[in-house]
Amino acid sequence: MIARENYCRVKEHLQYLEEVLQVKPASAERYWFYLRLLLLWLDDQPLSTAETIRPTFPVFLSQLTGKNGTEPIALEGQKTILECARRFFRWAKQEYSKELNRISPSWIETLRVAPTVAVHPREHLFVTEEEILKLMQVKVPPGDLALERDRAAAGLLFLSGARAAAFTTLPIQAVRIHDQCIDQFPSLGVRTKNLKTATTYLLPIPEILKRIQEWDERVRNELPQSSPWYAIIRNSWGDHQLAPDNPGTNRAKALDKRLRVLYQQAGLPYHSAHKFRHGHAVYALLRAKTPADFKAISINLMHSGTRVTDEMYAFLSAGEIRERILRLSLATAPSTLEMDALIRQSIHDGIHREIEALAQLLAG
Repeated sequence: MIARENYCRVKEHLQYLEEVLQVKPASAERYWFYLRLLLLWLDDQPLSTAETIRPTFPVFLSQLTGKNGTEPIALEGQKTILECARRFFRWAKQEYSKELNRISPSWIETLRVAPTVAVHPREHLFVTEEEILKLMQVKVPPGDLALERDRAAAGLLFLSGARAAAFTTLPIQAVRIHDQCIDQFPSLGVRTKNLKTATTYLLPIPEILKRIQEWDERVRNELPQSSPWYAIIRNSWGDHQLAPDNPGTNRAKALDKRLRVLYQQAGLPYHSAHKFRHGHAVYALLRAKTPADFKAISINLMHSGTRVTDEMYAFLSAGEIRERILRLSLATAPSTLEMDALIRQSIHDGIHREIEALAQLLAG
């Protein structure tokens, strides 16, 4: 049974984050989800005894299962939850120093992924090029606007890499197929993460662009420019009609439900809308040849830096790793003198330019 005092402390902390640190409500809600796991671990024990509770919170967390109910919570998820727990305890120790005098700063820093717990690598799931092309080949019965829309939506999700919340709130005027870009502008009503604003560009895959253009022409001819590109469809006794209505708050969830229908029609295992973003990133990263390419991909994903892109999306399957390692022997290595000159030059020109030069030399 969760101790009421612990619950109140967590709620007070979340209120502090929102009112003092100006954390956005959506982020505070996510932190509450994470900190509920901390409350479950504490059970009916007071915060002051946290250092003595066994198993420790990191071990407890590693033994929980994720969404599928069989595998443990992903490593990145565990890191995020433990980061929230550390921040909470630092705040609590400062606000209630007498009550928590037995909680040491050094113990708070131990709230990290348990080093003794084996983390088994898992194959990352993402929509592949082959898969998206099969989705584009799904036959749409005459008059089935919903399926036609969903097929085009799958294509634009993959080519743009947009998050589901942003995608479902894109107005028609924000989608510029001929320029191969979309305007992810909160000023246009697009729900971007952290209210970021950017024009992002589409992957140049003709077979997918064709399907997107077909739907784009339809909505432009029948709806106002301010209507959502992923249009709402009214179904009256099997008669589908486009509606200019604005999307609701659960539109992203509705998108995932409709993608299930599309996958069933294609005879493929279902992937959520976010896996299209992963697929976009993997497709682009596998074709990047220079650090400049990598930087462009990161910016196009609206990441704050390339480190985020690398940690979240720069992964390869076992087969791809094998293929690339075996190809290394076929590459022509730069001479020792060339390599030495580049390294020496980095002292004056900076490490980033040296890395780019080295990458170009190795790739050339």
